[in-house]
Amino acid sequence: MVKMRALLSGYYGKGNGGDEALLATLLQMLPPDVTPVVLSGNPEETSWHYGVESYNRMAVLQVIKALRSCDAFIWGGGSLIQDVTSTISPFYYGGLMALAQVMGLKTVAWGQGIGPLLRPQTRWLAKRNFAGCIKVSVRDRNSSALLSDWGIPHILAPDPVWALASKPVAELADLPKPRIAVTLRNHPQLTETRLINLIDALVNLQTQTQAFILILPFQKSEDLGIAERIQLQLKDNSQIFCLEEPQLLKGAFRGVDMVIGMRLHSLIMAASEGCRCFALSYDPKINRLMEDLSIPGWDLANIPNDVDLVSKTWFDFYQKGNALSSEKIQSLVNGAFLHRELLQEALK
Repeated sequence: MVKMRALLSGYYGKGNGGDEALLATLLQMLPPDVTPVVLSGNPEETSWHYGVESYNRMAVLQVIKALRSCDAFIWGGGSLIQDVTSTISPFYYGGLMALAQVMGLKTVAWGQGIGPLLRPQTRWLAKRNFAGCIKVSVRDRNSSALLSDWGIPHILAPDPVWALASKPVAELADLPKPRIAVTLRNHPQLTETRLINLIDALVNLQTQTQAFILILPFQKSEDLGIAERIQLQLKDNSQIFCLEEPQLLKGAFRGVDMVIGMRLHSLIMAASEGCRCFALSYDPKINRLMEDLSIPGWDLANIPNDVDLVSKTWFDFYQKGNALSSEKIQSLVNGAFLHRELLQEALK
């Protein structure tokens, strides 16, 4: 019997830990009788990491070849359809989906976080794309409400990465405890003054707690420079871990007492491993997670200018804040597996 081939499209092969975690989860959830083919920014690396067939996502002839060789097309999770950080992104992904639908492939939108969509053209394209899918799953209430307004059937479930299997990081075993993890990224709203204040507050927090600081860049191109600046101020009390395997990146949060995170999937991974989370939001998707899980934090634009106030807020949360209960975590993990059931139904 010939196995079905499914082409997976997302922000893969770009060194972003959250998007790689979505790919790893999608591969984990695909039915065993489906052969994955991945569009990637670095197809050689993607093939090596995951043992899959992979093609250059920006090479038109390769993309056409991949589409022609496949029976199904899957938008593989994340904020692919939005026009705030990129005006090109919704047209790239929307164009691929439209092409797959014209070519007669089964099309699935999986684990999507839709929007913001500010332009009429992108809203029109997104509506047509989702309406043409045989199955749709989304990860947040706002996306679900938008699809409901458009009359498009879908399921709402927690972000798929809640269900990603994690692995322990052997190098962490001998590091001191307690531990606090930090995941900051480059962003226009993280101004030089704000960054300096956050690093100063982190130094204060480390002094107060005597915690060892794990600095986890989720995307080297955006995060490593900031990570190195943090470590420069905490030379003997911190370490940078650049972990490329998503299961290890998630496993790095095991035994961590608190996370200060900007990255959405750093907060999801940490919370799923029983860690207390404090968010620094630069995007509505993070605010949605904060609302859903009652995670404290600040929008970047509203971070207090008073370093002592920032460090005191963090220290109070470190002492008195709560992680998610084991029951709540299990409920979110179970819910995330609804994305797997959707794939099983769609790819019969």
